[in-house]
Amino acid sequence: MTIPRRKVLLDALFGAGWLGLRSLATGIPLAVLANPRKASAQAAPACAANPNAQYLLLSSSANGDPLNANVPGMYTIPDISHPLDPAMAPAALMLSGQSWTAATPWAQLPQAMLDRTCFFHHGTYTVVHPDLAKVMSLQGFVSQHEMLVSLLSTQLAGCLGTVQPEPVALGPRSASEGITVGGRPQPILSPSALASLLSSPAGPLGQVQKIRDADLDRLNDWYRQNGNPAQRAFIDRYALSQQQARSVSESLLTQLAAIKDNSPDSQVAAALILFRMNVTPVVSIHIPFGGDNHTDTAFATETKETVAGVATIGNLWTQLNALGMQDRVTFATMNVFGRTLSASNGSTNGRNHHGDHHVTVMIGKPFKGGVVGGVEPYQREYRAMSIDAATGNPVAGQSGNVPFSETLSAMGKTLGVGCGASGETLDLSIRGGKVVGGTLI
Repeated sequence: MTIPRRKVLLDALFGAGWLGLRSLATGIPLAVLANPRKASAQAAPACAANPNAQYLLLSSSANGDPLNANVPGMYTIPDISHPLDPAMAPAALMLSGQSWTAATPWAQLPQAMLDRTCFFHHGTYTVVHPDLAKVMSLQGFVSQHEMLVSLLSTQLAGCLGTVQPEPVALGPRSASEGITVGGRPQPILSPSALASLLSSPAGPLGQVQKIRDADLDRLNDWYRQNGNPAQRAFIDRYALSQQQARSVSESLLTQLAAIKDNSPDSQVAAALILFRMNVTPVVSIHIPFGGDNHTDTAFATETKETVAGVATIGNLWTQLNALGMQDRVTFATMNVFGRTLSASNGSTNGRNHHGDHHVTVMIGKPFKGGVVGGVEPYQREYRAMSIDAATGNPVAGQSGNVPFSETLSAMGKTLGVGCGASGETLDLSIRGGKVVGGTLI
């Protein structure tokens, strides 16, 4: 018998028996729905490692976008090329009380967002587009054939109590931009398909109140026959009212109705829906920042997509605040490589692949606004400097305690610890690098 694709997707998102959706509808933890004997008068235990664990929204790209060229830390060297379009004019911005210069779009982000925005300069050590999977596994420094996203997703799932420990990839995007878990490719779900799947009147969100009532009736019957007073008190404490269930459903349906396409803004909206439904700790999306711009006259595409890309990040901040999730979601970027920078090396009407310099942007409550590392001249170009792990300051001549060869691993560990993963576990799972403590709250 052929299993309908709709059922496969729903089971993948919400678990067998739709446990995740039922937890959303009732407010009752997944473990109790699966096994009523696990109820107690106490609240569900918080993550022992970090009760403030974050959901992670990661924008990844196999294009090697020139995001690295116009961020803070790139305007102190006159030889580094930047677009001349007024929309990308250099502008001052403040990061943790320190003044920096960056392209205008970054300076236009709300100050409250900049206060928790870290620009981390590092290498990716490749100039090959299909190597994104290697970069996502920190060039093989993540053990057991895992990507950083799957490693973090597995660690954060217990803290957040998500339906699944695996990350979810949203598109449209190519297979080369997909994510793997234990070496197994994960499906790429388009935002429009997610909206269609969930938003129909007969869909799961339209049945939230029925799901809630059925589960509460079942559990009340079970506890009346088998439970003790503490377990009955637990259910009374956690069960959502019909009005709460209706509000949850209507709010999510309103968000889904706004998804009309698979654009970056729609990917952000879909990711937040998955977080609100507690499906997964990590969602991967794709926000363009200039693409594969070898022949980009006057950096026109770089300008257009940087302006739009930063606007999408700003829109994310607006949505997070509207949902009250600004302290629960961290955003980050990861490209397969950066782009060449030097005007004397031809970077004036397009940029070539550059594995020696990339910038990961991390935005979230755990991070201090600031810049980690920087660049220095190297073989007619510029490469990421070594880093002092205590402060995040760049160290000339590759003599910092985070050498250039370990800056990618250091970025991964710093992002992971910031999101709530165990530093000890990350040290066991990722070779090389150090957590850059200077960028964490």
